[in-house]
Amino acid sequence: MHKKRARTVRGIGVMAMMRVFSTINGKTEQIANPERGSWVNLSKPTDSELAEISEKCKIDLADLRAPLDDEERSRVDVEDGYTMVIVDIPTVEERGGKDWYETIPLAIIVTDELIVTVCMEDSLLLQPFMDGAIRGFNTFMRSRFILQILYRNASMYLRYLRIIDRESDKLEMRLQHSTANREILMLMELSKSLVYFTTSLKSNEVVLEKLTSLQRFRYYEDDADLLEDVITENKQAIEMASIYQSVLHGMTDAFGTIVSNNVNNVMKIYTIISLVMSIPTMIFSMYGMNFTNIPLSGHPFGFWIMTVLSMALAGIAGWVFTRSNRFK
Repeated sequence: MHKKRARTVRGIGVMAMMRVFSTINGKTEQIANPERGSWVNLSKPTDSELAEISEKCKIDLADLRAPLDDEERSRVDVEDGYTMVIVDIPTVEERGGKDWYETIPLAIIVTDELIVTVCMEDSLLLQPFMDGAIRGFNTFMRSRFILQILYRNASMYLRYLRIIDRESDKLEMRLQHSTANREILMLMELSKSLVYFTTSLKSNEVVLEKLTSLQRFRYYEDDADLLEDVITENKQAIEMASIYQSVLHGMTDAFGTIVSNNVNNVMKIYTIISLVMSIPTMIFSMYGMNFTNIPLSGHPFGFWIMTVLSMALAGIAGWVFTRSNRFK
């Protein structure tokens, strides 16, 4: 889905890191080693970290590496001893001093004893869980944890979609008087972000449907409302992304026409100037011809008379051209 390139992520670091968390006395605390009921978070992990978790948690190394490929598709894989859920999450990439929006894979691997998340970046999505800022979060309640991740994921899509909508409104005001390509290129970047979002949200919806139908996935009765909220938020994000995408496509076509019209208006001005200036040029060029009987050539004020006459004719021509419907 995405081109591979060096990424500069806004607001967070991307250094390799493995962190382990556990809920102790109702609080999320970082611990040294994975244990029963803990959460292992791998952000841009090294090969040694992947090998360590693969050995300790009995997870296939290929599955741990899967979300490190930014073109990995969203899916649910049921394996012996664990279930792997891969979803696309939104991310902000800084390029040329501007924030652009893309999606990257996040793997959620649930074993009988703990839960492992793997991502190619230190995502803002999981940061509140590490900080203990999510209400009702408990590392021992793995199915609820998955729902909370999916809910926050859909909420982040909605937030970024609103930002994209505001950016498109700003571009709309600038494009009305623009003849440059910069705004059109920015509009295309926003359209590309919406394509990523729409595709990823629809893939996540399929994952959510399959996840809720799995016998392994048993959520608590108290989480019924949370599951409904996840489904609602994801559907709302899909609808918003589709609407904004259609609007941006229409804006791109319309503003392409506006830019073309603005260029035509500029060319009309230059055409009028060229036509008006051609009149005195033509008059004075006749006096440069090698003839003897040229009107007013012997008159003491001939030069000034012809100058005033040519300027008057140029003024009349300019007035006529500006009043003509062909130049409006």
